[in-house]
Amino acid sequence: MKLNCSVTSIIKHTFKLFIVSLVCLHTSVLAKPTNQQPNILFILADDAGYQDFGFHGSNTMKTPNLDQLAKQGILFSNAYVSAAVCGPSRAGILTGKYQQKFGYEENNVPGYMSKSGITGDDMGLPLDQKIMPQYLKELGYTTALIGKWHQGNADRFHPIKRGFDYFYGFRGGARSYFPFGEENPNHRPEDYLEEGFANFAESPKYLTDALVDKTIEFMEKNKAANPFFAFLSLTAVHAPMEAEEADLAQFPQLSGNRKTLAAMTLSMDRAIGRLLNRLDQLGLSDNTIVVFTNDNGGPTDQNASNNAPLSGTKANHLEGGIRVPFIMRWPNKLPSKKIYKQPIITLDLLPTFYQAAGGDSNGLTDIDGVNLLPYLTAKAIEHQNARPHQTLYWKKENRAAIRDGDWKLLRYPDRPAELYNLTQDKAEQVNLASAQPQKVAELYKKLFAWELTLERPLWQLKRQYEGAAMQRMDTYRTHIPD
Repeated sequence: MKLNCSVTSIIKHTFKLFIVSLVCLHTSVLAKPTNQQPNILFILADDAGYQDFGFHGSNTMKTPNLDQLAKQGILFSNAYVSAAVCGPSRAGILTGKYQQKFGYEENNVPGYMSKSGITGDDMGLPLDQKIMPQYLKELGYTTALIGKWHQGNADRFHPIKRGFDYFYGFRGGARSYFPFGEENPNHRPEDYLEEGFANFAESPKYLTDALVDKTIEFMEKNKAANPFFAFLSLTAVHAPMEAEEADLAQFPQLSGNRKTLAAMTLSMDRAIGRLLNRLDQLGLSDNTIVVFTNDNGGPTDQNASNNAPLSGTKANHLEGGIRVPFIMRWPNKLPSKKIYKQPIITLDLLPTFYQAAGGDSNGLTDIDGVNLLPYLTAKAIEHQNARPHQTLYWKKENRAAIRDGDWKLLRYPDRPAELYNLTQDKAEQVNLASAQPQKVAELYKKLFAWELTLERPLWQLKRQYEGAAMQRMDTYRTHIPD
């Protein structure tokens, strides 16, 4: 009897161990190992022209590294930003929603504001808005912003207080590419480079190289820990127009700002190539999503950028102001050497990154972006029947635009609305408004219905700058191919 009890006890104990082992095994299968979550490297250029890349047909600009990246991934031919200027475009990227929904009108912060509403350093990305690094930190990511912030100068808006674990860069919208010092004394407090909250001695390097150096350093330090999200927020090729002599020498056929722009673009491409090579050397490329895009159209009058074959420039809603180069690479997960032709918008980055990182983008109810991953499989790209977005919107005070399917309506403060079919006329040269009055009325109503969902602007630009924006648009309605 004692023997039977002993045997029974052993059997029960063994069974318990077996059950515990099964539970542990089940838990280990359900728990997503951090090394299965992809790293995310998001590279955002500044004020680049649509055509000023080899992968978009430029014969002048030298961009071999970005051209290679385009071949390795997916090139998007109808990628848009949510605003035609830097600050609000970045606010849309960070929040995944139209920035006008939280009062971030299409003006930079701080800027040349009217006296009504918020002004100066009180302007910034509202603190009640959850942004991309905060979403990714919840999924176990280590997050970094390297470069330009441009979402508020005051300490309360600082990147370190908005979900970024690491910040190396400056708070303003642009600064010199060369170190501040006796030979380069003109700067503002928000132009100082910071690491975290601390100002420190200027890097002796050209700014683009200094930012890439810090991005590489961040990847090296975090390659074996949690998955990382590195946001490389470049200033290239935004003014001031400053390039190194060796790069200028590569373009003897050019002159003026076009020559400087070509040199700055070459420098940017070389630095990005160095960054991507280091990603390879660290063995991280296969498990890293890389996205390269630009924050708005090129300001041709300021940096000699070329937006051909699109019309318009930065600061207006013609295609040249809002359609941008866009590349996404994720080896072994997404196809390579593909072109995706359906319209997307940079608001889509947040839900796409979130889903790829192991989150459920369907639970992100307070955003306008769409998870792009289902549209980017080899089969989906082959057919491209489904659209991530039927309708996209843009607004700056009285000016606004709507793209619905392949139709686009532009509303102006000083002239009748214009209507274009972008499939037939992406350069927006043939205004169909008179021939299609019913389509104009339909899109007007749809645009206004969207505007009813928006918050009142927290700030507004002085009215004189609206006039300047219209003059710029009229001057650059067409571009000469490179």
